[in-house]
Amino acid sequence: MPIREALPEDAAGIAAVHVLSWRAAYRDLLPGPYLDALDIGERTATWRARLAAPDRPTVLVDTGPDGQVRAFSCFRAWPDEEFDRSTTAELAALYALPEVWGTGVGRSLLAASTEVLVATGFRTAALWVFAGNTRGRRFYEAAGWRPDGTAVREETGGRILDELRYRHALFD
Repeated sequence: MPIREALPEDAAGIAAVHVLSWRAAYRDLLPGPYLDALDIGERTATWRARLAAPDRPTVLVDTGPDGQVRAFSCFRAWPDEEFDRSTTAELAALYALPEVWGTGVGRSLLAASTEVLVATGFRTAALWVFAGNTRGRRFYEAAGWRPDGTAVREETGGRILDELRYRHALFD
């Protein structure tokens, strides 16, 4: 499975994965009108700017045999002072097209992301996941990620949802 660092020209593919995966994964968590209103064109502009920024996060893409983006991950140093930014990363996103769920694409992308994080010098990583995202939580837990006891309540799409922080040591 070809996994590589994203380029600005991957923005439309990343945006499509982002929107389509949200619509499928969060259908039971977020209002349908909110999910239906997610706009791939708007997300494309956001991702294009993000990928061209000098302080851009690291974004990896998995492309299928046709060269189209079918999954992506996005990570960076932890964004606040709670953790040492030189050793703790945030996995800010990992999404795949619904049609590749369960095929190993996500596991491969998570493994490649971990390799890049380790090569960059990070020792641990953390992420936020909706408490009600059972599929996502199972995915991360199968890869060794664990809730660290921190939870926040955030408004998304007009709903207040609990998010759990998961952490993972990148070295055994």
